[in-house]
Formats: sequence, structure tokens, C-alpha cells
Amino acid sequence: MKFPSKQNNVLPIRSFTILLIWCLAIKLSLCFSSFPSSLKTLNVEGHFCFDNNEFAARDFGNRFRFLPSAVLHPKSVSDIATIIEHIWQKGPGSKLTVAARGHGHSLQGQAQAPQGIVINMESLSRQEMKVHTGRFPYVDVSAGELWINILHECLKFGLAPKSWTDYLHLTVGGTLSNAGISGQAFRHGPQISNVHQLEVVTGKGEVRVCSEEQNADLFHGVLGGLGQFGIITRARIALEPAPKMVKWIRVHYSDFSTFARDQEHLISVENTFDYIEGLVMINKTGLINNWRSSFNPQDPVQASQFKSDGRTLFCLELTKNFNPGEADRIDQEIESLLSQLSYIPSTLFMSETSYVEFLDRVHAAELKLRSKGLWDLPHPWLNLLVPKSKINSFAEGVLGNILTDTNNGPVLVYPVNKSRWDNRTSVVLPEEDIFYLVAFLPQATPLSKENDGLESLLSLNKRILDYCEEAHLGVKQYLPHYTTQEEWRAHFGQQWEVLVRRKLAYDPLAILAPGQRIFQKAISTL
Repeated sequence: MKFPSKQNNVLPIRSFTILLIWCLAIKLSLCFSSFPSSLKTLNVEGHFCFDNNEFAARDFGNRFRFLPSAVLHPKSVSDIATIIEHIWQKGPGSKLTVAARGHGHSLQGQAQAPQGIVINMESLSRQEMKVHTGRFPYVDVSAGELWINILHECLKFGLAPKSWTDYLHLTVGGTLSNAGISGQAFRHGPQISNVHQLEVVTGKGEVRVCSEEQNADLFHGVLGGLGQFGIITRARIALEPAPKMVKWIRVHYSDFSTFARDQEHLISVENTFDYIEGLVMINKTGLINNWRSSFNPQDPVQASQFKSDGRTLFCLELTKNFNPGEADRIDQEIESLLSQLSYIPSTLFMSETSYVEFLDRVHAAELKLRSKGLWDLPHPWLNLLVPKSKINSFAEGVLGNILTDTNNGPVLVYPVNKSRWDNRTSVVLPEEDIFYLVAFLPQATPLSKENDGLESLLSLNKRILDYCEEAHLGVKQYLPHYTTQEEWRAHFGQQWEVLVRRKLAYDPLAILAPGQRIFQKAISTL
């Protein structure tokens, strides 16, 4: 028998390989070329945009830009379910993914969908908000609604949500997909601890109402779930009676351990302030003078002699809510609470403002930055959750050595009680009962090669993270960002198996939230 030579086999093998590649290319080409036309056949109340979608490739972080193939502007929840079900039915042969975009305040492209579909959730904000009064008041809202609008609507009934973020021009769905933390979290927990019910569209296009009693696994999964298990479309938020006014106080420390000890004391006593946050200030020039327009020093003479230049100071920011006619009683309570603290006496500043003005204070700063063209700069933020037992080591290593100034943006440091968090949600927390949020919130100057440049600030973040890992501080990232599944697995730790189980149950094709980079969509090419 005569066997064919190797030379005779080369041509057929090459021909087959070329033919296979050609067929795959045609298949992928047909998939993408038919994509817009297939969307146009869908019956939705809203509309798709296939051009001029650059806004959907931008976010507050201003570092990542991935253009989607289309943007859906839904008018109803069924619009969202329709598009996700359409992609789900295409099976693993489709490369399409879906990202929900709120007000565009993601930091690292988390709400972007490269060559996929972005859903503009703010299009749903036109749906009516329904405030329910009574013994346990709540409000039903669209997930595309801004918290500032919810505040104004609830105030018509003398009510307000219990827990906030520092910036209110964020959507409900966006903050509930992360946690939602501010200075009230020590008492009420984060925003995800103040939700009674959700409406969610899963990665299969199913619309489900969920709560602690109904579809509880999905309910807890999507809260802090980074968009991995479903798109939140409506939420029922717990409310409380809203005060009219706020006493706003700032005191300063030169010693971190004293600063931390006083904060921990305040979050542990029953009768305390309503809001507690700390700030770090390193080499801030003219700090006290900058506050004179809105804060009154208790001792003007001593305050005028206080110098902040070249020093590391720690500011404790506090508020006490009150209504007209209660000012005298509130002043006595404040005096009693302040007498328990060990701040620098000459650095006590107080102000009085409306409840709304205090809650919306960051927006006032936003308007000033926008007027100077400084709002849309890159924001290489880093948010960390640090165990109480390690906070002094963190302060010594990071605030004492790595960080040289805070002129590029604020640095927040304040403790919260873990008992106010629900451990059934998807949020990853340190293992101790009290932990600190430490937030580095700089803005980068484009093209700068100095300390305010983007590369320098990113390098600073890396040094901080490396220090935390080398010192074994048990730190977890809030608003986390990783680039490999191994890093995500380490972040979630023992919760990783629960995350994977929920992903397989609610979004098995990994259609949702590709910008988080946790799961990559598996694509069948044959």
C-alpha cells in the first residue's frame, strides 16, 4: 500500500484551516451586521440609538471609554426585559452584553458595554414616585431616579430616606448595586440596609419582585451585587421623619489615634450626632480661613492664630438635626457630646443650615468646579474598608509616609458598625465588628508630570494597596476594581462560591455588567 507523502498533505490542511477561519469570520460578521436590524424589530415603548452614543462611553472616572453598539432609552421595565430576553434567546453564540447606566458616576468603566448595549436608566425616572405614610413609611421609586429628587418628593410629606451618600445626584439603582455609604451609616447602615423591596430584571429577561420574604436570594444578591445578577428597576426605600435644620460642626485633631478613638466613642453611644465623618488634611494652606464664610469659630481670637500650613490635621465633621423650637435643647446636647471629645479647643467651628442644603452640599461644590471646567477631569479614586484593629497601622504607613499632601482632593476616614449591615448581601466587608471607610478622592490634572498627574496618582494608589497587602491589614476595596478573575476571587474570599452560584442562577450567560470584569461572556463560535 502506498502512503501519501507529507508534501501531499500540506495543501489540504492549509486549505481546510483557511476555510475554517473564513467561515468563522463570516459568522461573526453576520452576527454583528444583523445585530442592529434585529433590535429594530423588537417591540419596545422606548427607542434605540445606534449613533452619537459617546456619552455612554464616558463616566465620572474619565479614564475608560468603550463605545456600545446601541443605547436603549426605555420607557418601561418591559423594554429592559425584552432586550435582555432577546439576547438570552440568542444563546452563547451571541457576543452581546448589557450594562445599566445611571447618572454616569462609575469610576472605571463599570457601566459601559464594549460593542454591547447600554441601557439609559434615567429614561425610567419619569415614572411616578409613590410615598406611603404611616407607622413604617416608605417610597416606591424607579431605579433611574436621582436621590436628590427623591429627597424633594418625600419632604412634601415631612419624610426622608434614612441613609445617604455624600453626593445625591446619583441613581437609586447605582448606589444599591454597590452599598451607598455616608456619615449616617454608623446608625442606619448603608442604603442597601434600608430597602424593603426591589423589582429586578435578571440576565434571562425575567422580571421579578423580591424582598426578604419573596425571592430572597435574588434580593440579597443584587444588593451590593455590582449588577451581576440583575438590573434593579424599582425599589421600595424606608423613610423617617425629616428634620428642618442641621447644626453643622467641625473640630480638629493633630493626633490620629485620638481622632479615631473619639469617632469610635461617638458611634457607640446611644445619644450621639446624626452624622459623623472624618477628613485628613496634609499640607493644606489657609484651611481655617477658607471656612470663615460658612462656619463661625467658637473662639475667633484663638482661631485666627491657628496655623494649618505644613501640618497633618484630622477634621471631625458632625451634625445634629433639629426643628424650629428645639435649638436650645440641641445646643445643650451638642455641648455635652463635645465635652467628651479631645479635639484642639481653638479649632471648633459651627454653622447652621437647612437639612436639604446640608445633604446637597457636594452639589454646591460641583457647580463651582463645573464653572471652572474642573468637574470632568479624571478621578482615580480609591475606596478602602479597613478593620478597626488595623486603622492605626494604616494611618502610620499611609497617612504618615506614602501620602504627602491632600491638595488633589479630600481624604475621608470614618468608622461604621458592621451590625448595621446585612451579611446576606453581596457586599464584601472586613471581618471585624467596626471598620473604617477610607476614601482617597483626588482629581488628576491632564498631561501633568507632577504629583497631580494621572500616572502619579495611580502610582500612589498602587503603593497604598501594596502596603496594605504587605502589612496584612485585611483591607477590602469598596467600589472594587480588578482586572483578573483571580483577583476577584481573592476579593470575595469565602463569598466567591455564593457569587458563582448566583451568577449561574440569574445570569448564566454573563450578559450583564461586563464593565465590572468579573465574568467574561463565554462565546460559542461553532
